[in-house]
Amino acid sequence: MERETEQILEKIRQKRLEKKLSLLNLANDLGISHSHLYYIESKRVIPSIDVIIKISKALDFPLKELFN
Repeated sequence: MERETEQILEKIRQKRLEKKLSLLNLANDLGISHSHLYYIESKRVIPSIDVIIKISKALDFPLKELFN
């Protein structure tokens, strides 16, 4: 996995923790399983762009900040 990809996935985890959301709560908001979100945050899978957009919206985290 590319270093930049790992950094994006880490930003997602950090933002979720900052907002004090559980994996289960965020996953439910996104309409995905909590295990899938866990695999994303633990860098075991790379999410689709659709899921990244959903995460960005759910966390109120602009895409441009996610990719910077």
